[in-house]
Amino acid sequence: MALQVAGGPGCCGCLPLLGQRPTAAFRPPRAVASEGAAVEDGSKVMLGGSGVAVTKLGIGAWSWGDTTYWNDFQWDDRKLKDAKGAFDASVDSGITFFDTAEVYGAGVSGAINSESLLGRFIKERKEKEGVEVAIATKFAALPWRFGRGSVISALKGSLSRLGVSSVESYQLHWPGIWGNEGYLDGLADAYEQGLVKSVGVSNYSEKRLRDAHERLKKRGVPLASNQVNYSLIYRNPEENGVKAACDELGITLIAYSPIAQGALTGKYTPANPPTGPRGRIYTSDFLSKLQPLINKIREIGGSYDKTPTQVVLNWLICQGNVVPIPGAKNAEQAREFAGALGWLLTEQEVEELRSMAREVKPVMGFPVEKL
Repeated sequence: MALQVAGGPGCCGCLPLLGQRPTAAFRPPRAVASEGAAVEDGSKVMLGGSGVAVTKLGIGAWSWGDTTYWNDFQWDDRKLKDAKGAFDASVDSGITFFDTAEVYGAGVSGAINSESLLGRFIKERKEKEGVEVAIATKFAALPWRFGRGSVISALKGSLSRLGVSSVESYQLHWPGIWGNEGYLDGLADAYEQGLVKSVGVSNYSEKRLRDAHERLKKRGVPLASNQVNYSLIYRNPEENGVKAACDELGITLIAYSPIAQGALTGKYTPANPPTGPRGRIYTSDFLSKLQPLINKIREIGGSYDKTPTQVVLNWLICQGNVVPIPGAKNAEQAREFAGALGWLLTEQEVEELRSMAREVKPVMGFPVEKL
């Protein structure tokens, strides 16, 4: 996910701009470069060509500790208990891939750092039983950070908060205003020093993605992932070449905001829109126009005994080479997310949902996607 930006984000760090309908139908490839890297038991996939195996669906930890966008602007013991419940329920359900970032819940954007919470949850769980958890975290390309050394310094801070000696994935959270070559060199340095098991980027356009892939390749370091905003009603990666480039280069696409921050769950209606900043994006008018699609999602889900949430997450999995990371605030949500695994929509259902979704004008994402 991206850093929050003032002005009513449509995702973590997104500004609500109206999108354009695609001019041609997107057809997901039936085979992509990284699909051959599936783990034998079928429960996990490799992050690109890195050799790092993660569950087919992960959990986003943006909301953990946050008080500026989530949690009704406050953090308390009950919400802490709920977050811990989300972590434990995820692990109990077989989901062991967790995505966080140094800016989630940190400083001015929250009560406690999300990395610190995740590290605490992992430690407490390991004290009870042996559990292997894959951690992805992110470097914030802040304007005052310069050069490769800033990446290593920030990473060491993240490792300290997480209480680990290395992480499975370290990602550039968004392209910097300047110095991106140095940031990529810093990722390669971290990989060579054994501080990270794979490296990735986030919110990268097709051109930036290809440039990053080529620069890292020269160092012998595979670019494992690109984390972008992607859902049934935000299909920009299909339209801007990012999805196709990921498939071509063997880079896993990690999808943040995969349930459109709850808009696709069926929980919200024109009479009951979300509260807080999300209410400025997913308005009653927007939700009214969304209802025909929600009704179709419910209809399809009924034939599988699945919820709308599980259907739209499965829709993303059906695209191939995509790992969705919905945010879980409590155990109930985590268990529901797990129900998106172990089955697949038909090709006809996938295309029927895409066709109906084209009638919904999407909110747009983090502006740096277009840089």
